[in-house]
Amino acid sequence: MSSTTDPQGVTEVATYPLNIEINGETRQLQVYPWTTLLDLLREQLGLSGTKKGCDHGQCGACTVLLNGKRINACLTIAVMHDGARLTTVEGLADGDELHPMQAAFVKRDAFQCGYCTPGQICSAIGMTAEGRAETAEQIREQMSGNLCRCGAYPNILSAIEDAMPDTRKQLERSSEVSR
Repeated sequence: MSSTTDPQGVTEVATYPLNIEINGETRQLQVYPWTTLLDLLREQLGLSGTKKGCDHGQCGACTVLLNGKRINACLTIAVMHDGARLTTVEGLADGDELHPMQAAFVKRDAFQCGYCTPGQICSAIGMTAEGRAETAEQIREQMSGNLCRCGAYPNILSAIEDAMPDTRKQLERSSEVSR
């Protein structure tokens, strides 16, 4: 880790450049080497949709999509993702039109307090892209890393089942555009 000492003897830790696309916008940032992706989003960029739950990767409240794959933002260091494409819950809607997964969560009342909802939605989209869950049991297993303390699991499952076909179509369209 690089640091410098000024004439008064104060040690300053160097920051590192980070070029990252967040919700479709390319950002050039300076970050400390210990900054997690979650802290970058919430504290430096003001994107508070991604929640800090356990801060240990056990609850899934901080789930975001990194290059289309779901990850726990609390467990990854921001500087590791130079040049990456990041999508948070704030970047899912197209203007006023909700992403199909967001719309299904609203329709199915798949939240109570709403704290886990952004992570649940991002995880469900990532899970859909992975293509490993077709049945209700497989969805439950693949979503087991996202906890809901309110117990809205039946409605979350219904919302995901409802939204998977439209989410798949949207994922296919976006991959065609990025080719």
